[in-house]
Amino acid sequence: MTIFDELESEVRGYCRDYPCIFTRSQNATITDTDGNEYIDFLGGAGTLNYGHNNPEIKKTVIDYLTDDGVLHGLDMHTSAKQRFLEVFRRNILEPRDLDYKLQFTGPTGTNAVEAAMKLARKVTGRTNIISFTNGFHGMTLGAVAATGNGHHRGGANVPLTGTTFMPYDGYFGGSSAESIRMVEKLISDPSSGVDLPAAMIVETVQGEGGVNTASVAWLRDLQDLCRRHGILLIIDDIQVGCGRTGTFFSFEEAEIEPDIITLSKSLGGIGLPMALVLFKPELDIWAPGEHNGTFRGNNLAFVAATKAIELYWSDGRFGAEVRRKGSILRQHLQWIKADHPTLGCQVRGRGMIYGIEFNHDQAAALVVEEAYKRQLIIENCGPGGRVLKFLGPLTTPDDQLEEGLKRLADAVAAVAEKIEAEQLQSTAS
Repeated sequence: MTIFDELESEVRGYCRDYPCIFTRSQNATITDTDGNEYIDFLGGAGTLNYGHNNPEIKKTVIDYLTDDGVLHGLDMHTSAKQRFLEVFRRNILEPRDLDYKLQFTGPTGTNAVEAAMKLARKVTGRTNIISFTNGFHGMTLGAVAATGNGHHRGGANVPLTGTTFMPYDGYFGGSSAESIRMVEKLISDPSSGVDLPAAMIVETVQGEGGVNTASVAWLRDLQDLCRRHGILLIIDDIQVGCGRTGTFFSFEEAEIEPDIITLSKSLGGIGLPMALVLFKPELDIWAPGEHNGTFRGNNLAFVAATKAIELYWSDGRFGAEVRRKGSILRQHLQWIKADHPTLGCQVRGRGMIYGIEFNHDQAAALVVEEAYKRQLIIENCGPGGRVLKFLGPLTTPDDQLEEGLKRLADAVAAVAEKIEAEQLQSTAS
């Protein structure tokens, strides 16, 4: 029995799939205590878009520490925060012609979601929040109430209230327009039982929910619906923002302008915890200190985030590179799909978040095991865990990306062979 078994709670999760002890990491490579090197297709569940220990970001952080820069500052003015605000406005907001106020919340994504929903309720005076099937927004009570996953909802052990679920784009297999009409009918009919919401919260690509992608048309129609009914639109960009889809914000392709945006995960540059809520200036009706948090001023994360934006978002080159690598990823997954028709694979995603769904209940979990044997780290997600999800660093070199995808193909082949053998044995008996 290890020290982890003796002392750490049973709630631990990822370490059960990857039971070695990791000790070092660099870009898309992580190394265990035995010197084995693994290709990382997990990327801190979307936190390491710029790779492990990005050398330029790390140097900036080390220099700030060496200079005795302020580490903890509540929400006081610091040079680190000032610099972040300047760089974020110049490189992110102004080139996109976006006008938002910024609120620093507690350091995690769920903190940002809680603040966003709280503000929407305060602004509108309404309490209901509409979220969507298979959505994931966090684990604190308000955020998990907006999360569809039954396993996570069950962990709350109290009634989860204040939210109503609607079908995400494609949930029923119909057209995007039909889905929007259904939502509008329900919120317009005074006898539907659905209270007019303060806000709708949605991911443009549902990461934990199985890499479900909303169409441009659906997102535009959703924004139009919200505007017609005085509903605030919250885009949860915590997992698929910061470049994951090939643009800094995942909604840019749809050319929409959300009322509220939540960011976290890769915002912190090299895995430092940081969360941010952006909202239109007219929504800024907070009283001073009305919503706060001890760790909303993570200055070390401000420094890392500033450097990451300067490195990767001063022009459009990095986004174009993400989209190029995404085409490599998609092609390899399509080849895997073609090689194993009995697994009924479906490939979906955008940029460098992709999923491959299997029609066999255990296939994705088995592929995670086989990939780990081949020193590849990847996770499964979605309903029943049937989807393999790629979230590797956006900075993964082409040759390492190709090698990781080869290992993934070998892992899928091993699982397909096992499943086909079991099916043959079952048929024979």
